[in-house]
Amino acid sequence: MKKLLTPFIKGPLDLKNHVVMAPMTRSRAIDNLPNSLMAEYYGQRTGAGLIVTEGTAPAPEALGYPRIPGIFSQQQVEAWRQVTKKVHEGGSKFFLQLMHTGRIGHIDNLPKGTTLAGASDIKATGQIFTDTKGLQDFSAPVALSKDGINKVIGDFVLAAENAIKAGFDGVEIHGANGYLLEQFMNPNVNNRTDEYGGNIENRSRFTIEVVRAVANAIGTEKTGIRFSPYSKLGDLVLYDEQETRLTYEWIAQNLDNIGIAYIHVAVNAAIPEKTFHGIRNNFSGTIILSNGLTPETGEAALHAGFADLVAFGRSFLSNPDFVERIKNSSDLNPVDFANLYTTGSRGYTDYPITNLLSRPKINQNEIY
Repeated sequence: MKKLLTPFIKGPLDLKNHVVMAPMTRSRAIDNLPNSLMAEYYGQRTGAGLIVTEGTAPAPEALGYPRIPGIFSQQQVEAWRQVTKKVHEGGSKFFLQLMHTGRIGHIDNLPKGTTLAGASDIKATGQIFTDTKGLQDFSAPVALSKDGINKVIGDFVLAAENAIKAGFDGVEIHGANGYLLEQFMNPNVNNRTDEYGGNIENRSRFTIEVVRAVANAIGTEKTGIRFSPYSKLGDLVLYDEQETRLTYEWIAQNLDNIGIAYIHVAVNAAIPEKTFHGIRNNFSGTIILSNGLTPETGEAALHAGFADLVAFGRSFLSNPDFVERIKNSSDLNPVDFANLYTTGSRGYTDYPITNLLSRPKINQNEIY
């Protein structure tokens, strides 16, 4: 049997297989509230041993994109419960990804009275979609003060506590894709001169403080984090290769000391082999590998020594029954790229399922 399909037990994680559904923004949370359509979507994909949700805002100013869910209000906590119930009925573990977009966003996507916050006031180059005006240049962020940093850390803690109240098994802190945590790590975005800027230890401080505070609040066994070393997402400019590796080694060592459940690494072609070794040698917990994997390359990765689990994004997006398709070596559905971020079920819950008895119901009266 493929290792992918066998049970996984390591530390606090006890999963029915080695397959993880990776976090993917889908923009179906109208008014930033989870809903029954989202419950159906995640419930369809419970072949995975672990499901990580789409990026979810821990605070109003973290809502950089349109129609992403939040976890900072009681209404949002209640709304998430229908989703966690559906996933647990399918036998999957369910982690909520906490995503603070920092400077990556636009004020039209934020509630009135809030503004973008960043490690610095350096505006990102590029554009983002808004429901009000279409594509717009990124808004200018306000550099977080020390009090502002402490508030953001508190927001992460409250959001993590809310996630547990909503029925999640844990949280994954988003430290990748050029969002707030990675903005602090990157010296080309972080121009601070206080204890949160400058050398590796200082630039890593915010990330470690967020993780430590969350782990202290909900438990190390319920805390994970996602990284994307050497990524250019979010208008990140790459910095010295050795310093980048040393940064992630330093963070991995500190996270190992805290004792969190896992590190989730989104791979890209720019990551040198030394960096993989550096993270693995400094972190004894579970490591999840993701980004562009196929069932074949995912299986190979599980035997290569770095990854304990492998995560799949687009494969789960277009194949609710992805794990069954791995078992049967079945072809995969193509992705409906035109409807990735729209508001209805098309390109979301209407993908064909091989078992006709479990095919999702489609509301024929829905207007797209």
